[in-house]
Amino acid sequence: MKTIRCPKHLSIEARTIWKEILSEYEIQDSAGLRILRVSLESFDRTQECRKKINEDGLIFYDKFNQKKSHPLLSIERDSRAAFLTGLKCLNLDLEPLRDGRGRPPGR
Repeated sequence: MKTIRCPKHLSIEARTIWKEILSEYEIQDSAGLRILRVSLESFDRTQECRKKINEDGLIFYDKFNQKKSHPLLSIERDSRAAFLTGLKCLNLDLEPLRDGRGRPPGR
């Protein structure tokens, strides 16, 4: 099996997710790998926005002393949605394996 390298521009956390997903799931086709890459880029964008929002606060006051929401909130929201949509498009089976009690499958 060919080793698939993680894109170097991803953050350490995103690289960890890349490695975890590829170790658990067989994603070999270029389309699936592109979806994973773009999803993790969206993950990184979400984290960047979150860091800046935490530094600046959720709201600020404009020149008329009116409260405004941080402009990165919408980018954070959209990036999070893109990340989750990308994972959904990969159709990963996220059902936990059952080794113990519970109803057997198919009954």
